[in-house]
Amino acid sequence: MSDSPTPAQSAIRFGLIAGVIAYFIWGIFPIYFKLVGDVSATEIMAHRILWSLPFGALILTFRKQWPEVLRALMDKRVLAMLALAATTIAGNWYIYVLAVLEGRVLEASLGYYINPLMYVAAGVFIMGETLRKAQIVAVALAALGVITLTFGAGVFPVTSLILATSFTAYGYIRKTTNVGAMPGLFIEVCLLSPIALIYLIWLIQAGNAAFLTSGLSLDLLLIFAGPVTVIPLMCFALAARRLRLSTLGFLQYIGPTLQFALGLYFGEVFTFYHAICFGLIWIALAIFSFDARRASVLPRPALRTN
Repeated sequence: MSDSPTPAQSAIRFGLIAGVIAYFIWGIFPIYFKLVGDVSATEIMAHRILWSLPFGALILTFRKQWPEVLRALMDKRVLAMLALAATTIAGNWYIYVLAVLEGRVLEASLGYYINPLMYVAAGVFIMGETLRKAQIVAVALAALGVITLTFGAGVFPVTSLILATSFTAYGYIRKTTNVGAMPGLFIEVCLLSPIALIYLIWLIQAGNAAFLTSGLSLDLLLIFAGPVTVIPLMCFALAARRLRLSTLGFLQYIGPTLQFALGLYFGEVFTFYHAICFGLIWIALAIFSFDARRASVLPRPALRTN
């Protein structure tokens, strides 16, 4: 009797590894954006998009996936879904970069802590799922945390909620779109690249670009925006197609935890009301995780044969 994993188990294991890599890189992302902190958020966005093209093309060539790209381009529905995904992730990127550059890493981390509970909301409102009691408690605690921060510190976490909502939407779109991880990501970047290229050319001609004017080290860092963008997104897409949304939500704790630690390291303000808000959300996530784990090990009812 062989103990080797089944194809399904191997796929899940591969998805878990890919997910951990993606969320770890995203967790330490603030370090990269601090290194290019003298560059505007919009210019950083343009470089992320444009330098993702050649790096993505190399991966597609190495993996011999160009035929899949062509098939996706010929499918109007897939192309429309990828256009929607591109718009969603571009908005997420911009808001996140802006938050880090403005010294709001803690607020960004809060958004990604809320994200797993957004997956629950997506399951309810999009897929018609019914919440279990523990899930209702978790969502209520998270909402209470946001309300406490809003009225206690006088700050409504708009950035946090936009980041959580947009990334949940992106994950759902990619999970339900019939295209591979890297081919889909490459098409998304291709759809965004004309706008990024036009903007960057205009910026250079106007003499307002940091690229090619601020030294070789900064130029190399901006070029490196391609790999640091593509690698975690490719890993996330690989994970999203192999794992359940609840599992993805659990893995996502890696990213905001690292971001939270970095926010404290960077000396951002952490008030009493921030502590209550984060504390309530951490309790909510603990309840959510325990409930998801318990639900996954409960015996399922036998199928009826009559």
